[in-house]
Amino acid sequence: MTELEQNLDYEFHNRALLENALCHSSYANEKHVAGGSNERLEFLGDAVLSLVVADYLYEHFTNRPEGELTKLRASLVCEKTLCCFSKELNLGRFLKFGKGEEAGGGRERPSILADAFEAVLAAMYLDGGMDVARRHVLRFVRKELGHTDPGEFKDYKTTLQEVVQRNPEERLCYVLIAESGPDHDKSFTVEVHLNSNVIGTGTGKTKKAAEQMAAMDALKLMGLSV
Repeated sequence: MTELEQNLDYEFHNRALLENALCHSSYANEKHVAGGSNERLEFLGDAVLSLVVADYLYEHFTNRPEGELTKLRASLVCEKTLCCFSKELNLGRFLKFGKGEEAGGGRERPSILADAFEAVLAAMYLDGGMDVARRHVLRFVRKELGHTDPGEFKDYKTTLQEVVQRNPEERLCYVLIAESGPDHDKSFTVEVHLNSNVIGTGTGKTKKAAEQMAAMDALKLMGLSV
């Protein structure tokens, strides 16, 4: 458990909260765990996550309308993104499963890993308060957005998509072509394809950041101001 706390960069006062956050329903049912599974914590963590992300976007993306903020928040709290956060923390290794779920590959199941991230977040919130929860969430969100100064973020992917949509027959596709570095400091390189043609390349600390850089490269190639 100490190793996980190091990954979380947080030491629990009440470790029972963390233990509960790691308890999958299959384990709780099989072992008749008194405190039940992590599903209640997952429920709370979902709300804490949404609030922290919404508050951050509202404060730092002051020129964005409600619709764009909603889309950006959705991309940051979706299952795919939370699964990536969970893998970065290596949460799957510490989860407790029943025999059937263990044999069925539960440790790698995206939905379970995403739920675990929310459950652990709730445990941190209950143990240390909102400041602890906010710091934990923003550690990932800032990196996912691909920038350290949120005021400088631009959604190049959306801009590129809007340009391409003027010709309905055209199709955009982002392709990961390289990744390097250890899990805690990876670098990704992505190409953006228009139909079968490479129109941009970008590198970033996350796949989404690399995609943004590739889209920016494509917009520059098209002669558009970025």
